[in-house]
Amino acid sequence: AVVSTQSTGGMYGVCERQDDAVRKFTDAMQGEWRRIFRSVSPGEVQRAKNMLKTMMLSQCDGTTAVCEDIGRQMLTYGRRIPLAEIDARIEAVTPDVLKRVMEAYVYDKDPVCVGLGSTEGLPDYSLLKFQMSSPLD
Repeated sequence: AVVSTQSTGGMYGVCERQDDAVRKFTDAMQGEWRRIFRSVSPGEVQRAKNMLKTMMLSQCDGTTAVCEDIGRQMLTYGRRIPLAEIDARIEAVTPDVLKRVMEAYVYDKDPVCVGLGSTEGLPDYSLLKFQMSSPLD
């Protein structure tokens, strides 16, 4: 997964590196986004929150990583955020919050698709856009 946040916007995405699996990959990703929208369970959300917190703490295991984290926070938020606040923000995520975020930023939004190298396996853009227009399919 790719995630980049800035103070004025952000970007998230996924990456596939096998030419023959691109179509299956995009179908699976869009299907999973629809499933999350329709029926993500509180247990799944809690597991994801635990994994995120573990990953974030394990990435700050040295002075270089801590400095990079401080820089990212300064670019994104204009300040260093205390761990307690980060934890509270993560814990505030619920299935309903996740659904509202997906409604605001994923569904009925124009997706961006980038291909590098052989792009014959990429699905047609109009199909990608259509599949993101209705989460209840």
